[in-house]
Amino acid sequence: MSSTSSSDARSWFKSSHSGGNTTECVEAAHLGEATAIRDSKATEEGSLLFLPGAWRSFVSALQDGRLR
Repeated sequence: MSSTSSSDARSWFKSSHSGGNTTECVEAAHLGEATAIRDSKATEEGSLLFLPGAWRSFVSALQDGRLR
């Protein structure tokens, strides 16, 4: 996992679990072999880049309730 610049041109989309004007808004962008995520309310703070195996583990942990 590494940090990327928020100014990179990407097709960001909001998580289906992000709601209206809550403080928990996450955006993601699929970048070929990697996935980037960022806080949609603080895009200037950059993003995190996940390789495929790390992304699958992250999503699995979220779905299983191992991360809060």
